[in-house]
Amino acid sequence: MNSDITALSFEEALHELERIVRSMEVGQLKLEDAITAYERGSVLRQHCEKKLREAEERVQLIVKKNDGSAGVANLEQT
Repeated sequence: MNSDITALSFEEALHELERIVRSMEVGQLKLEDAITAYERGSVLRQHCEKKLREAEERVQLIVKKNDGSAGVANLEQT
């Protein structure tokens, strides 16, 4: 179950998570199906958070130079 989630992009995982939340809000799932959906939703949420952290780290490496152009931070100087 987790291996197929790790292959998902942030957008794909978020879309599936939203679909799971909507299906659970309706309240028409059998108990076992609701538990399975909740477990998958939890893993999807963690995957989305990881993808966001990775994106944030990449963005933090981009710095604004004095001349206004973008560049990549030299990690040895920070």
